Amino acid sequence: MIVRPCPWRARQLHQLWRPLGFKRLQSERAVRSDRRWPGWEVVVGIEVHAQIKSQRKLFSDALTCKPGEKPNSFVTSYDAALPGTLPTLNPKCVQLGVRTAIALNAQVQSRSAFDRKHYFYSDLPAGYQITQRYAPLAKGGYLDLSSTRDGVRVGITQIQLEQDTAKSIFDAHRRITQVDLNRAGSGLMEIVSEPDMRSPEEAGDYVRTLQAMLRAVGASDGSMELGSLRCDVNVSVNKPGHPPGTRCEIKNLNSVKFMMAAITSEVFRHIDLLERGQPVPQETRGFDEAKAETFKLRSKEDSPDYRYMPDPNLPPLLLSPEYIDRVRRSMPELPRETRARFMGTGLTEQEAEMLMAVDAGREVRFDGEPARGAVQYFDRLAQGRSAKAAVNWMIHELLGQLAARKETFSDNPISVEQMGELVDMVQCGKMTGTSGKTLLRHMVTSRSTASPLILAKELGLLAVSDHDGSLLKDWCLEAIEALPEEVQKVRDGNVKVMNRIMGKVMQLSGGRVKAGDVRQMLEDLLRKS
Repeated sequence: MIVRPCPWRARQLHQLWRPLGFKRLQSERAVRSDRRWPGWEVVVGIEVHAQIKSQRKLFSDALTCKPGEKPNSFVTSYDAALPGTLPTLNPKCVQLGVRTAIALNAQVQSRSAFDRKHYFYSDLPAGYQITQRYAPLAKGGYLDLSSTRDGVRVGITQIQLEQDTAKSIFDAHRRITQVDLNRAGSGLMEIVSEPDMRSPEEAGDYVRTLQAMLRAVGASDGSMELGSLRCDVNVSVNKPGHPPGTRCEIKNLNSVKFMMAAITSEVFRHIDLLERGQPVPQETRGFDEAKAETFKLRSKEDSPDYRYMPDPNLPPLLLSPEYIDRVRRSMPELPRETRARFMGTGLTEQEAEMLMAVDAGREVRFDGEPARGAVQYFDRLAQGRSAKAAVNWMIHELLGQLAARKETFSDNPISVEQMGELVDMVQCGKMTGTSGKTLLRHMVTSRSTASPLILAKELGLLAVSDHDGSLLKDWCLEAIEALPEEVQKVRDGNVKVMNRIMGKVMQLSGGRVKAGDVRQMLEDLLRKS
């Protein structure tokens, strides 16, 4: 029999803010007045549940399912909690959990263990959830927020592996609840933060930054829309200099926007109660998106209510220093490193962020396999070329063409070699920028795999070989003759109208002449006439 002490009353997970931690926070962060609630300080901690991007579930050989799959088609006997079935730990889930811990600067534990958390819902076949309540995979750590100028650092309490539940689906017509076991037993990471956030905006930044980090290391696709990342938010308020007040937990928030709205609503509710002299009851609440208000679900359970016990079917998880070092050496580039590298090539921070955000989450592959998304595409495209030219053609032209067709970057038909040849042709003057855009549009539409040079010749898009400028002069004279009113306005001093005349010349030339040459020729002709 396995015996392991569980200090129920000494340490409870809902007591996220401890006296020592509170003193540390107060000394490190000056109280900043918020005009939404003057005279009050907000304290926020977040528990993030991220579905691990593994092909198989945490304790069974069943494949993890994609959204829209036939209900109850990805279920083994163990997932259905049939008697006599035993769990087998998926090592890929452990590896991705260790990657996450390293990225969050946490201390990976050489020994962790699994507990049973008992509660009885229809979407939990066994009547308990396997988690790591008392001996988690990793402890400590921190995450630096990406968009705050104050250098806010959010501490990490612990990272634990656990099972996901099944999905309950309510049939309003028949007034019954159906249970889909496809999701039951899928691997989750619960990442518990310290109560270091002081506003809804900091909470939103924390979740977005954590999302980007999870995607970068391949641990989770972080899609809140599809339910693979969910947040439980803990909120309390207090007067500056006083201990944190009673906290309430808001469950299952699946959008950063709604999470921030829920925190704001809860803060106003706490302040209203306290200003009327009423205590804030500790409870678990939900969020009504239509009303933008929280509502009571139940009184907050304590640890004894879940009757935690060590799982007798799972031995302790032992990780050697050599294993942890091996995972550390295989770590992919983290978002802050990618951002710094891009900016080192001359890109702006906005351009770097746009590249990193392209199809965010869609390119995360199973079991930590290297991604093949926009960042990798750009890295290859920018080799031996101007990074500025590469990012401009990717962000403004290629992504624009795909967006016009309601397609994502994963639908991109243009190879790196084709895109590089097109950019080179424009850069060296074989083709104008206007012709390059026309050619790119044709390539995306036709899904052509031919060389851009061959296509440009076939479509007549190569730049005009006009050494003496006679062709350009003829087109400019034709445009001047066709637009007498615009020509007169230019002569009267309205230089902006020059763009219309230039557009006519570009139309006559098929976009095969440079805009700068057109403007210079028009100015010379209008000056002489």
